[in-house]
Amino acid sequence: MRFMIIVRSTPEFEAEPTPVPDEKLFAEMAAYHEALAQAGVLLDAAGLQPSRMGWRIRYDAQAPKGRTVTDGPYAESKELIAGYTLIQVRSREEALEWSRRFPNPVGVGQPAEIEVRQLFEMDDFPPSNGLARTSTT
Repeated sequence: MRFMIIVRSTPEFEAEPTPVPDEKLFAEMAAYHEALAQAGVLLDAAGLQPSRMGWRIRYDAQAPKGRTVTDGPYAESKELIAGYTLIQVRSREEALEWSRRFPNPVGVGQPAEIEVRQLFEMDDFPPSNGLARTSTT
């Protein structure tokens, strides 16, 4: 079972011109990810650049070519993702235990939020020709 631990962005994350990591927090995150790696459950982890460095594509039949591209930044930082950690574990309970150990991404005592979501696996879907084609490419 794969789970993504999603770090919600904050206005401070979005405002940073370049990352200036808090050394203590950086060390806590490194230790956490090292523990995940040593346990054999870490698949990937990364921080994301602020939304001003990205764009959104909105699909709409009324738009030219059915799509509209909008460059960042975006006003609602609470709806943005600042980073993620992807793990593979044996159960939802194991994912819950690992996520409880996730260091506060903003720093001890600061308000922050992470979200944990399970990824779909190919076995979650009934067999079909469409799935068979996508799994062989």
